[in-house]
Amino acid sequence: MSVRPDFKVSNSTFLLTGFPGLEGDYPWLSIPFSCIYAIVISGNCLVLHVIRTEPSLHQPMFYFLAMLALTDLCMGLSTVHTVLGILWGLSQEIDLDACIAQTFFVHGLSCMESGVLLAMAFDRFTAICNPLRYTSILTNTRIIYIGAATVGRSFLFITAPIVRLKFFHYCRPHILSHSFCLHQDLLRLACSDIRFNSFYALALVICTLFLDSVLILISYILILHSVLAIASQEERLKSLQTCVSHTCAVLVFYIPIIGLTMVHRFGKHLSPVVHVLMGNIYILFPPLMNPIIYSVKTQQIRSRIQRWFTKQSTSG
Repeated sequence: MSVRPDFKVSNSTFLLTGFPGLEGDYPWLSIPFSCIYAIVISGNCLVLHVIRTEPSLHQPMFYFLAMLALTDLCMGLSTVHTVLGILWGLSQEIDLDACIAQTFFVHGLSCMESGVLLAMAFDRFTAICNPLRYTSILTNTRIIYIGAATVGRSFLFITAPIVRLKFFHYCRPHILSHSFCLHQDLLRLACSDIRFNSFYALALVICTLFLDSVLILISYILILHSVLAIASQEERLKSLQTCVSHTCAVLVFYIPIIGLTMVHRFGKHLSPVVHVLMGNIYILFPPLMNPIIYSVKTQQIRSRIQRWFTKQSTSG
């Protein structure tokens, strides 16, 4: 189903963009996207199940990993119905209330993922730089406080600009740039005064995503400084190996954000397909890769999954 300029929609209905020019290939494109969403949902559910059922994984590092897996799972669930709805030919329309709700969850979960990655960086910093006080610093109560603060920061601060979207007048063609709703996409279609939303969104990005990335970088500088002070090379490698999974997760999260920002800022001459593809990578790449990274790189998770599958095949 292609987006046509004369397509009639109501004042509260918007058209989502699939892959412009590739509408005839949607049945084929739906196959890899369906597989990706299946991996996102099953992979993150598997990580959560392993952490919940394995007592040896009831440690701060894995509690934060469970938060990350839950965030990734929710990100997949918040976009699966619109992305696959387009590719399966079910619907290309979305009403304003549903679009605002999806915007709230997409941006809130993105901010939450950044906060969880920062908490995981603090966990690694404490474990390596202050190992003797690790358990006394990261108690269960403090982990709950960190989780609650991360959720609160992620969703409370974005409520004001998201709620304002409901009261804007959208006079431009109701055609969105992606297969899901984004705050900046709705602002582009609004004819109301959007200055508060624009400045607030910029300040929020600086105070969350940018600040988190700076603090993560500082934590790794301090970790490297502490590791290099260790005399034994074997101990150095052992300490650094505990950070590999988290480093990969940070790169998997921030590289798509940087790529999408660069495409939006400097890639106006590029095909609309590139913009849509980068948007989907931004949404799907971290939830897809994180369970794979932690299943492969974290020995405790890997061995538990292997034992679980061995048990299932034996009982079957």
